[in-house]
Amino acid sequence: MNTKRLSFSSHSVVDNPFNWVYELEDYGYTGWEIVQEGSQKLDNDSLKNVRELYETTNLDITTHLPFSDLNLSSLNPGIHREVLNQMKYNLEIASEFADIAVIHPGYKSPHGAQVPEKAWNKTIESLEIICDYADDYNMQIAVENMPNIPHIFGKEPREMIDIIKSVNRDNLGITFDIGHANTLNMVDDFLNECKNWITHIHIHDNTGKKDEHLPVGSGDINWKKVFKGLSNYKGRYVTELRTLEDGIKSLEYIKSL
Repeated sequence: MNTKRLSFSSHSVVDNPFNWVYELEDYGYTGWEIVQEGSQKLDNDSLKNVRELYETTNLDITTHLPFSDLNLSSLNPGIHREVLNQMKYNLEIASEFADIAVIHPGYKSPHGAQVPEKAWNKTIESLEIICDYADDYNMQIAVENMPNIPHIFGKEPREMIDIIKSVNRDNLGITFDIGHANTLNMVDDFLNECKNWITHIHIHDNTGKKDEHLPVGSGDINWKKVFKGLSNYKGRYVTELRTLEDGIKSLEYIKSL
């Protein structure tokens, strides 16, 4: 794997990211994926710092759209409108720096679980609207496969392909989250079935039982096999970890392969 295409990301680091983001290049990272939540939320207060970072470093910036309290499958009309408003705002404000935005698919609320087809259709409708809006800013949307947790869409390869084909937008691809796939023992399935739609990749490790976000090499994923299977992939790899220290460990492990 080419570590020149490696970015760092963490939504668990809750302090000011500008206390550590300037260290990324020193350790060998070439990009930062901004998780637009909490201390990393892009707003008028933080934009000045991001602009300075963008102008004074060589870091490639991608963005992860917010997901806490936001459900693309919401069947409550007022809430669904606000979810779309939040996504559009975050896309627009990130477009100054990023050309790829990661997004989670929706999930079945208690109401949605009673009418799963309506909840599914709402996710498709939401992604159509978001992709069309992103296209106005020359941005690509990369919908992420999810871990093995109840009621959420996009856990299996066939479902991810259904999303891509149903939305049918040129600027929609898949964020292949390898750790998430491992919680369903489906890493090989994703590599075999979804390869043509993968436009972005998240890497972290686990033991296959839950979404642990361990440093790469600390779980049971066969990384040599994974990277070999992705030999034709030309996009970014993003380590999604809880601390910068875990990111450094992951980078060192990847370099050792």
